[in-house]
Amino acid sequence: MTSGKINVTVENIFPLIKKFLYSDHEIFLRELVSNATDATLKLKHLCSIGETNVEFGNPKIEVRIDKENKKLHIIDQGLGMTADEVEKYINQVAFSGAEEFLEKYKDSAKDSGIIGHFGLGFYSAFMVADKVEIITKSYKDEPAVHWTCDGSPEFTLEKADKTDRGTEIILNIAEDSLEFLEEYKINELLTKYNKFMPVPIKFGTKTEGEGDDKVEVDNIINNPNPAWTKQPSELTDEDYKKFYHELYPMQFEEPLFNIHLNVDYPFNLTGILYFPKLSADLQLQKDKIQLYQNQVFVTDNVEGIVPEFLTMLKGVIDSPDIPLNVSRSYLQADGNVKKISNYITRKVADKLKSLFNENREDFEQKWNDIKMVLEYGMLSEPKFYEKAGSFVLYPTTDDKFYTLEELKEALKDKQTDKDGKLVVLYTSNKEAQHSYIEQAKAKGYEVVLLDSPIVSHLIQKLEMDNENLTFARVDADFIDNLIKKDDNTISKLSEEEQTKLKETLENIVPKQTYTIQTEALDSNAAPFMITQPEFMRRMKEMQAAGGGNMFGNFPEMYNLVVNTNSELATSILQTEGEKQTALINQALDLAKLSQGLLKGEALTAFIKRNFENIK
Repeated sequence: MTSGKINVTVENIFPLIKKFLYSDHEIFLRELVSNATDATLKLKHLCSIGETNVEFGNPKIEVRIDKENKKLHIIDQGLGMTADEVEKYINQVAFSGAEEFLEKYKDSAKDSGIIGHFGLGFYSAFMVADKVEIITKSYKDEPAVHWTCDGSPEFTLEKADKTDRGTEIILNIAEDSLEFLEEYKINELLTKYNKFMPVPIKFGTKTEGEGDDKVEVDNIINNPNPAWTKQPSELTDEDYKKFYHELYPMQFEEPLFNIHLNVDYPFNLTGILYFPKLSADLQLQKDKIQLYQNQVFVTDNVEGIVPEFLTMLKGVIDSPDIPLNVSRSYLQADGNVKKISNYITRKVADKLKSLFNENREDFEQKWNDIKMVLEYGMLSEPKFYEKAGSFVLYPTTDDKFYTLEELKEALKDKQTDKDGKLVVLYTSNKEAQHSYIEQAKAKGYEVVLLDSPIVSHLIQKLEMDNENLTFARVDADFIDNLIKKDDNTISKLSEEEQTKLKETLENIVPKQTYTIQTEALDSNAAPFMITQPEFMRRMKEMQAAGGGNMFGNFPEMYNLVVNTNSELATSILQTEGEKQTALINQALDLAKLSQGLLKGEALTAFIKRNFENIK
């Protein structure tokens, strides 16, 4: 038996490990199972290149709880360690077994997917254990050894009677960490971090079969060959859907479609992204993509790696080239990350374009479920915006779908105003703005349905990038003012009568909310219409959707458009006193009702008044 001090630069690394090195104590299990996996894959590689004659077999990793003795065992059948290797890799923390291994076999190991490390990953065990033991036997023909350390720099190393190849780590769980002796907790952690590790992980046993055919079998908690490790040609649509439900067991809806990522130059990255059905709430959707490093779960906060607009998707990304600190949990500044983000953006755009081209009808049917992501992408990622023109759609209220170029072509003959500007009429709510939509359609105009919360930002960008194109919400003004043509309707009222009508209305209609606008419109048009100026409303919407500007604090202001050719305008001029006031208030309430602005007490009074009038 030998004993000695662990060679670390800090006098006592263990309190440091426990307090600072890892933000979350539970990752000790991930680190130890990862090390066991590394040891197994290394042996597999050595066998495959003829470096050793040992039989690789079908090794697995076992995690075992000994609650009575307060111990947790992690056992592998990997390459194990000799006494010298324990001395080097465990006692001299400054060395990294994995780095040396990769250096020695770098040419043949390049594509073997081996990474990981001994060293500090192993020492995370002291976050939950007050004594750690290693019993290990190398694949080389050398005696087994038993290493023990009680959380101080002191250790002992002696011979052991282990006869089978591999390593057993025994954690003597500390009093403040007894939760890690509970079966549910270990099962939860293995499922979270090691669900797709490339070596089978045994945690207890389970019963299979019925009646006399019942048998006890190993409870393998992971899927060592998840879908993203396979080639797209090996997978069917059903395989992709099955894997989606494996990732999200509580998700009952099917994904709309998937994008399989597979690149090996200039970096390694594989993965599968799924477009789920999205709600209108952008925030609720995030943190659904899982990041892995060689099938080891790292985090579900992938901002920075995945472009922000795609963080609303679901799925998996796996890359050994994403730089992680010692706890494998936080990104460090690195040029690769930006390259990866750009690649994912391009790949998603290309996939969307091919889906659009291959089956446009199916793409159109899915549009409402994916539009939020795509519109957000156009605003936030210039590279995506460049490609999006060929597949981003603009549906009309009549369920026709146009790309922007198709839309321009379809509207140019009827919706170009007298100044040569193409006006795209849109609605944000088909029901609330129904009467305005009908007025536009009566003129032969198309109305586009743009109802996502970020639409004001989007149309602002489209207007900047497309000369002589403007968007106007269909209730922003009377239809003839939204698309001005050369023909003007003549007013039945004289200029003097129009002035008198305006003054009368201004005395009764609240000035702080409404600006009176008299217009000579078609006699069949509504007598009173409430509109909200496009610019002011759009600025306020952009403020609400997170694009800070000074307009967000402005009070709600509306235009009250009064049709001077309506019978009501004439009636108002011909009455006086209370009757005139009642007439104006009734017309104003009806206009408010059509815009969804009549609410609460005012709506109650309006209903009561109208019931009384039909007695």
